[in-house]
Amino acid sequence: MAGIKIKAADSWFSKCVREAANWTCQKCGTQHQRKSRGLECSHYHGRGKWSVRFDPDNCLALCTACHFLVGGNPELHTELFRSLRGEGLMSILREKVNDLSLGRQAKREEKQISKHYRELLKVLESRRDAGEMGVFEIEGYL
Repeated sequence: MAGIKIKAADSWFSKCVREAANWTCQKCGTQHQRKSRGLECSHYHGRGKWSVRFDPDNCLALCTACHFLVGGNPELHTELFRSLRGEGLMSILREKVNDLSLGRQAKREEKQISKHYRELLKVLESRRDAGEMGVFEIEGYL
């Protein structure tokens, strides 16, 4: 998203989302090389919504082509998130988006959020290195 600066917390969070997805696009199923640039962190509610900016439930790992496709088609984006996350979680995300106190907290605690996801990435990578397969759950910060 143009105009929104990528902060350290964004970078660590994005790496966690992609590692947790086992470097596999959650739309088309394409497997990517670990740490490649071909897989991106796609936010359902954009990064401008601080209340869910670092919420794993608000993000999917999508290849560049799928990210571009859903980014230009809001109905398809909603359908994809609903099919993978469920209507209940979509409703919870809508509530969180409107919770201004969560957004203020995320802004205040940005450095702690960055540290949380930096440390979580080490755990996720060590699990992969130990041979664990599949999709991992990510423990959100807020």
